[in-house]
Amino acid sequence: MTENKLNSYRIAQQQIQAAVKQLGLSSTVYELLKQPMRELTVAIPVEMDDGSVKVFIGYRVQHNHALGPLKGGIRFHPEVTLDEVRALAMWMTFKCAVVGLPYGGAKGGVICDPKKLSLRELQRLSRGYVNAVAPLLGIEKDIPAPDVYTNAQVMAWMMDEFSKIKQYNEFGVITGKPQVVGGSAGRHEATARGCMIVVREAARALEIPLQGATVAVQGFGNAGSIIARLLHEQGCRLVAAVDSSGGAYNRRGLDPIRLAEYKSKTGSVKGYPGSQNITSQELLTLDCDILIPAALENQITAQNAPYVKARIIGEAANGPTTPEADRILKENRTLVIPDILASAGGVTVSYFEWVQNRMGYYWSTEEVNKKLEDIMVRSFREVYQTYQQRKDVDMRTAAYMVAIKRISEAMEVRGWLGEEKKEQRERQVLLA
Repeated sequence: MTENKLNSYRIAQQQIQAAVKQLGLSSTVYELLKQPMRELTVAIPVEMDDGSVKVFIGYRVQHNHALGPLKGGIRFHPEVTLDEVRALAMWMTFKCAVVGLPYGGAKGGVICDPKKLSLRELQRLSRGYVNAVAPLLGIEKDIPAPDVYTNAQVMAWMMDEFSKIKQYNEFGVITGKPQVVGGSAGRHEATARGCMIVVREAARALEIPLQGATVAVQGFGNAGSIIARLLHEQGCRLVAAVDSSGGAYNRRGLDPIRLAEYKSKTGSVKGYPGSQNITSQELLTLDCDILIPAALENQITAQNAPYVKARIIGEAANGPTTPEADRILKENRTLVIPDILASAGGVTVSYFEWVQNRMGYYWSTEEVNKKLEDIMVRSFREVYQTYQQRKDVDMRTAAYMVAIKRISEAMEVRGWLGEEKKEQRERQVLLA
């Protein structure tokens, strides 16, 4: 696969294959994990404000449910493809497994530009999507959440529509909702907070002081802006940030709170007072200690990876680094905290939300953040230990090894790997 024909689905398959090989698992494990178990394509008719009807194409892909119900966000984006959603569903499987959640992976997407939709049109599209994929959803089946260009309000509409279909409130079928309808405290910051925690743990492992450490954020949106603020609170200095419209750079530092306020008013970080303009590609190769890709897939490639100077990369986005770039970064001794670990804070607190919905009892922000801290620290240490023990693998492969080992064990005891594996397991139990 050449870099000018990047395909996230093929990249995900390569990552799975590498980890399966390192673990010495059977080819059956790879065959079961290399593709989704179910996928649905739907056409969604939406009445527009001018009275016309526009048909949008949507997807829901379910990858693997060996560990539990399926979990994964829904993105609204004009460039959504089925292969992209397949890859995202696969990454969700491993994201849940690497932090020990009782979930499998799924993902949804709708080809649309939400920036061009009115609030009423967006609501109709959100409800139409749920109506179309409702047979796949359920509190014990498949639990969606927000993703790119969807938010708590979109989730509230989707939950309400599913509840209408069921004819009773089923808050737990969707996570990432407003707190007034069953959302969890701490969910808004969860992805960013999880990323901050593993970046902090990586800095400790590499003996890099966070006080004064320089940070560059690609994708100064919901997650990126909060990561910048949380790292600032740890003593780091934000030197650059970009969004879809432009970037801001100041070697002496940018105030992440004021920068977020400026973006809220103007629509972009570009032109922030006291800053220089910077492009997304220029940001990736800045001289900084910590680089946070928080945008879209395939941003760090074989073309720019040799020029990346960051000592730590915390992948807040899904799939921002290509396999070719991973090899270059490992050779250059850049520690990449892979997406399935670095961005797992969101799904972890979504899991907490699901648990709270099911028991009808809700935790405080402090309780949620403490539980998230415990899971992210433990998960980082498990992956980092595997990385240190296996000198021939990078952090991404180490994370996949931790995840796939858990999934493989679940598939084995469930009998998915055949009678030979079942007999081996029974002999092990008898000898134990």
